Amino acid sequence: MSLRAVPACVAAWFAVTTLLTALPVAALGQAAPIGATVGATGGATGGGAPLESAADDEPLPIPPVPPRIAEGAAYEACLNMLASDPSGADAAAVAMAANGGGEAAQHCHALAQVELGNTEEGATLLDQLAAGSAAQAASRATVFAQASQAWTMSGKSAQAYASATAALALSPDDPDLLIGHAIAGLALKKYTEAVADLTHALDLDPKRGDALVLRAGAYRNLGKLAEAAADIAQALALDPDSADALLERGILRQRQGDLAGAKADWQMAADLAADTPTGDLAQQNLALLEAGPRQ
Repeated sequence: MSLRAVPACVAAWFAVTTLLTALPVAALGQAAPIGATVGATGGATGGGAPLESAADDEPLPIPPVPPRIAEGAAYEACLNMLASDPSGADAAAVAMAANGGGEAAQHCHALAQVELGNTEEGATLLDQLAAGSAAQAASRATVFAQASQAWTMSGKSAQAYASATAALALSPDDPDLLIGHAIAGLALKKYTEAVADLTHALDLDPKRGDALVLRAGAYRNLGKLAEAAADIAQALALDPDSADALLERGILRQRQGDLAGAKADWQMAADLAADTPTGDLAQQNLALLEAGPRQ
């Protein structure tokens, strides 16, 4: 699947191991700005295709373990097997289910399906588990968030948004869930709603650079370039080497006719995030800039 065929904000969600196995909810907050359609909105450059911003695909720090839907050594062993041996994890889940594994077996089986590429089936199972579970709200929210990510991988943006909404309803003041809900909304061009989610997340945690970059992209798509620029400036003050922020600032500069500034930002983003979706999109934007306006 081409990264340019999906909203750039969800490009990092295709890293299933990072997002669904290691720490699904916290990882939501690491995804970055929304896709742009600069060429279609009258940007200074038009190479025949839209310029885009991307998601950060760099390794994430290890955050705390999220609430689990169940407990037990067999469950933890099954989850730990997902990244390296999803088929083995699925077999272990089946064995758990045969021995009364309950929700633990259901959860590992659903995640194994996602890891094996059966993302729509996995998303359906995760939604069903979260909806019917008697676990605490935070645990169910985690599973709904995983379902949202899996729906995104399946290209089902509406279902992804519904699952993210269900997660947020269970834990409305969780910054990661707010950011995840915003990302799902951005895929549906719900820019105003995304701004509200991200503003709430930033009220809870003002140092979330990922939320600032996402909100900048949402503001840009709403035509609020001054607000977008302010968010990007704040994001870069927090992390001057944020490739996602540089990529987004390049788009803003291109929109304002500063082609030299855009080129500098995209080149830096490409250098900082080589061999990632962010770096790839920066390179594509540089190529479009080099091609010049369509004749």
